[in-house]
Amino acid sequence: MALTLVGTTLQAAPSCDKPVYLTFDTGHMGVAPLIADTLKRFDAKATFFLANEPTQTGGQTLDAQWAPWWKNLATQGHDFGPHTWDHDTWLEDLPDGRFKMRRAAGVQKPQIVELTAQQYCESLDKVAQRFTEMTGKKMGPLFRAPAGKSSPALLAATKACGYTHVGWSAAGFLGDELSSQSHPNAQLLERALRDIKPGDILMAHLGIWSRQDPWAPAVLEPLMQGLKDKGMCFAPLREHPRYAPLFASLEAKRSEGKAVASKP
Repeated sequence: MALTLVGTTLQAAPSCDKPVYLTFDTGHMGVAPLIADTLKRFDAKATFFLANEPTQTGGQTLDAQWAPWWKNLATQGHDFGPHTWDHDTWLEDLPDGRFKMRRAAGVQKPQIVELTAQQYCESLDKVAQRFTEMTGKKMGPLFRAPAGKSSPALLAATKACGYTHVGWSAAGFLGDELSSQSHPNAQLLERALRDIKPGDILMAHLGIWSRQDPWAPAVLEPLMQGLKDKGMCFAPLREHPRYAPLFASLEAKRSEGKAVASKP
């Protein structure tokens, strides 16, 4: 990966001429090892957005059982960002500056909660802190709102606390959360290979409870191979032209902080 000078900021250049940006949100984690192994075999970098969700083994995605898995993944050059701690999906802005949220993940019974901007930011920070505890590394400056739902007020609030939202491209919605009866894997694969173009941000999950015919075992490898055959490569979001300056700025601030801390 090369660095080019854009203005006064070092910007990461994409790893190839036709990058696509694979992203994964947490889920029940049943297919997480398969996804990690597939990425490694393709020497592909991705971006993961983390929430503390229920797993198939009765734990949580950010508990002690999964800490070594996240730590190993973090050593492989992927990017990571928060997805809120409790998987809070924005519903509406409230008149007093709070936000109405639907709190639910996987098999959890949904709750309606109201959060201040500070509380929402604290939720993102809690994920980032837990990630550092598990891996010894820092998260990037990006986050993903559950279901991709937000508002200008929510995005302004998260921007103020250091996080920029990342959605996905229309063609990059890989459909793993859709019904496998109405959207079978073969159909999802065909559509993705037909529609995905260089520069697209792709989105899937580390396991979806409701899908009876799991997506990743059937689709991920042939999708990556098909895109690779079209000359595309898989880059982390730190190489995306929209987000690379944010990573560069964050790294510069962290370096300045270390320099100040090391002075006698």
